[in-house]
Amino acid sequence: MEHKQPLFRIAKRGDISKGRALMIRAAAILLALCTGGLIVMALGHNPMAVYADMARGALGTHTGLRETVKLTVPLLGAAVAIAPAFKMKFWNIGAEGQILVGAIAATYFGLYQVHLPQTALLVAMFLAAAVAGGVWGLIPAAFKAKWGTNETLFTLMLNYIALGMEQYLQNGPWKDPKGTGFPIIAMFAKNARLPKVLGVHVGWIIVLVFMVAMFVYLRYSKQGYEIAVVGESERTARYAGMNVPHIIMRTMFLSGAISGITGFLVAAGADYTLNANTAGGTGFTAITVAWLAGLNPIIMLFIAFFLAILEKGSNTIQTSFKIPASAAEVLTGIILFFMLGCEFFIRYRVIIRGKGESGHEH
Repeated sequence: MEHKQPLFRIAKRGDISKGRALMIRAAAILLALCTGGLIVMALGHNPMAVYADMARGALGTHTGLRETVKLTVPLLGAAVAIAPAFKMKFWNIGAEGQILVGAIAATYFGLYQVHLPQTALLVAMFLAAAVAGGVWGLIPAAFKAKWGTNETLFTLMLNYIALGMEQYLQNGPWKDPKGTGFPIIAMFAKNARLPKVLGVHVGWIIVLVFMVAMFVYLRYSKQGYEIAVVGESERTARYAGMNVPHIIMRTMFLSGAISGITGFLVAAGADYTLNANTAGGTGFTAITVAWLAGLNPIIMLFIAFFLAILEKGSNTIQTSFKIPASAAEVLTGIILFFMLGCEFFIRYRVIIRGKGESGHEH
């Protein structure tokens, strides 16, 4: 009996050469720029001039470059944080909340322990952020290990709880009595602020250390090997004698801790205070960074830097060309869409009926 095949089918590719994958990615970026250019033209501007201004605004001056690096720091930190969880196929969508909780813990010391010397205070803020973020990541891991709960929903919901905690503190116990009519948290004292290196807070060095350490940890350590085995098959891991619940909780504590430290870097290095935008969507964008990098921490650096260029550049063209913020965000979104879309064509191929195979199977 013959079964008619659909007109289009999707099949997983075998191994694809690095050269071909690079060509697909280059074509995706070119198509993204062309599509974005059509939108820019519809707004009455020259696409080449707008793109040049984006690059100039992000990289063309010392100030612009420093701002771009400052935007890269939390993106890279959060992407490195979620890498071990994703490698384990524990879908940690809660980096946003873990960043915020870490920032809250650091802010307590930044506001109420300012009598400490700067080094001691910053170390206390660092450790508090790590522990708070780690515990926040440990909560869904414990439920997953014990009762098999859905970690995607659990970690997502914890984001809103963390945001609610921040808003409560901002409108209540930590509200700055000297502020304006708007509820804000006071700015950190000078000894609660991270020192600068080459014009950018020292956080950029910290995340680079995390990046290299995570690369080594995942690729060469015993714990990294255990994470990979659990990600491939929990049953195989148990058969090999691994303590799967322990590995899940240990890995998520690490993931949450690095996210929490990222929150500390933003609060003490960039904003000098805590607010609802301390995370600012970084935890969600970091998922894109990690996915595009194939969970390779080294590649994450380049993708995070590229996205930071887009963000800083889109802010520049709003001023230079009077392009609305929404249009600038659409332009950035189009480029991201094509970058993510090309990964599909690298991993899968579309088979058209009658092209390269028989249209019927027997």
